[in-house]
Amino acid sequence: MSNIVVVIGAQWGDEGKGKVTDYFAARADFIVRFQGGNNAGHTIILGDKTVKLHLIPSGVLHKNCKLVIGNGVVVDPRVLIKELTMLKKEGLSTNLLISDRAHLIMPYHVNIDYHLTNFQNELAAGSTRSGIAPVYADKLYRHGLRITDLLNKELFERRLKKSFTFNKLLIENVFNEKFEYTLENILEEFLGFGEIIRPYVANVTEELSIALKNNKQIMFEGAQGACL
Repeated sequence: MSNIVVVIGAQWGDEGKGKVTDYFAARADFIVRFQGGNNAGHTIILGDKTVKLHLIPSGVLHKNCKLVIGNGVVVDPRVLIKELTMLKKEGLSTNLLISDRAHLIMPYHVNIDYHLTNFQNELAAGSTRSGIAPVYADKLYRHGLRITDLLNKELFERRLKKSFTFNKLLIENVFNEKFEYTLENILEEFLGFGEIIRPYVANVTEELSIALKNNKQIMFEGAQGACL
């Protein structure tokens, strides 16, 4: 096994990437998810237990393997916290690092995903309606919110106002739909999420660069198939 191995689906997904990743994870020091969000997923069968994950990388069966959510992943903190809680309950590894540069899926991104799919109608791409495309759009608009923003209340509130206002105008004026959220409720909820995930947040670029210099084995786990 070379220092870096990348597992990518060469078709449309569901090629068994998780199974291959889990096989090699026994010899890897780091398993890294580097793109996509909780629209991806893999199933791990442990005895009579079945564990389904959408964000946390394969490799949870190997306690010495560091699990990494990279900066290219978009993170719904509600899904992430649910998976962490499940893994702890099952006694599986939560040896996790989350990139401080990864972008956050906000509740209104999920709504926009629904409205966008309906707007596109027969041209829609078959979205899972998890908010993935809208948050990547906000990333490119340069007013997306990152994990690191959650850890600074004043910064997060300032940046949230810009994202919140833009997406509210989008939903109300482009899709002519009702915007269901208040800034205050989202602010309170997401700052709470930030405190839960704070212990896992790291500069992943630095961590992996050091690991590579120290001849550690790093495995990158792709989400959807390449044809998508």
